[in-house]
Amino acid sequence: MTNDFFAATQERVKDSSDTARGRLEVVHAFDGGPMPTGVSVSHTGRIFVNFPKWGDDVPATVVELVDGKPVPYPSEAINRPADDADPAALVSVQSIVVDPADRLWILDTGSPLFQPTQHGGPKLVCVDLSTDEVVQTILFDRDVALATTYLNDVRFDLRHGDGGFAYITDSSDQGPNGIIVVDLAAGRAWRRLHDHPSTKAVPPSEMVPMAEGRAFAERTPGEPAKQVAMGADGIAISHDGERLWYCPLISRRWYSVATSALRDRSLSDEEVAATVIDEGDKGGAADGLETDDEGRIYATNWEHNAITRRRPDGSIETLVHDERMLWPDTISVAKDRHLYFTANQLHRQEKYQGGEDLRTYPYYLFRFAVDAGPVLLR
Repeated sequence: MTNDFFAATQERVKDSSDTARGRLEVVHAFDGGPMPTGVSVSHTGRIFVNFPKWGDDVPATVVELVDGKPVPYPSEAINRPADDADPAALVSVQSIVVDPADRLWILDTGSPLFQPTQHGGPKLVCVDLSTDEVVQTILFDRDVALATTYLNDVRFDLRHGDGGFAYITDSSDQGPNGIIVVDLAAGRAWRRLHDHPSTKAVPPSEMVPMAEGRAFAERTPGEPAKQVAMGADGIAISHDGERLWYCPLISRRWYSVATSALRDRSLSDEEVAATVIDEGDKGGAADGLETDDEGRIYATNWEHNAITRRRPDGSIETLVHDERMLWPDTISVAKDRHLYFTANQLHRQEKYQGGEDLRTYPYYLFRFAVDAGPVLLR
């Protein structure tokens, strides 16, 4: 490597260590119950959180925080599925997103404990926040939501088609990864970048992911550690809607692909893949991605207990860093100009700790003002 390379790298990555100490707010501390993953905030300030069924007792997989208490949403009944293929109930929700029209979309994996999916389980559910009623349910065909599929995160663009499009990551650690495209008006979906290298976890020879100073791996007593293989996870749409950004869970790189290619069903997979761009090293492994209306792209950084942001000029800055941010998961920029995110200690689960559950309460829901400038909490 040349000195010029290191100089250029230093210029691209802005060090915020000399900026003023900022304010990281605790929105909610989960002092009991299951670990949260997703969070989204309505245009009027209502806060929704979800809890996937990964082994904890989950009374409701989606809740609204009302006066500081989790209330099953949109009802208690819909949170009680008859089985893992119940098309009218929520089985195990991984992500929730309020779209630009202020509707809450619920991404149901249909896969408690990462079990094989059945038709009727994996789905996208729309709730009208003015009535708190389900107004649309999109079930995924078996060639879209495979038996191995794990629907992870979703983003919406309502500027195209009759009702807009959704883009979903399949982060499966047991089968093909990829991007699922959904025509919301038609209720139709299809797979793109099916098992494309950019959607795959990198091999152990290329990366040793670290969380709290220890290699992040699956650990079963009496067996060698096994690297986690989760692929396409974080996802975000560029401000102009032209590019979809995404990243595997086990990778320090992120990628983008042309949204027009994803939507065009006349294109082959090879033609879609030709529009993929390797956007470089983002500074650490990420679980969640997000964008704002100024073209800035946010990423959780679970290797460093931080949230980073890529500016339109390509430079990357650390926005918040705190010892309580143990596995920052999903992030959501709300109308109040705050970025909300959960920190759920995912890496401390027993499957990664040799059979010992090292999680301790509380889990956190944080927020910080996105326009306050970089902040570094120690």
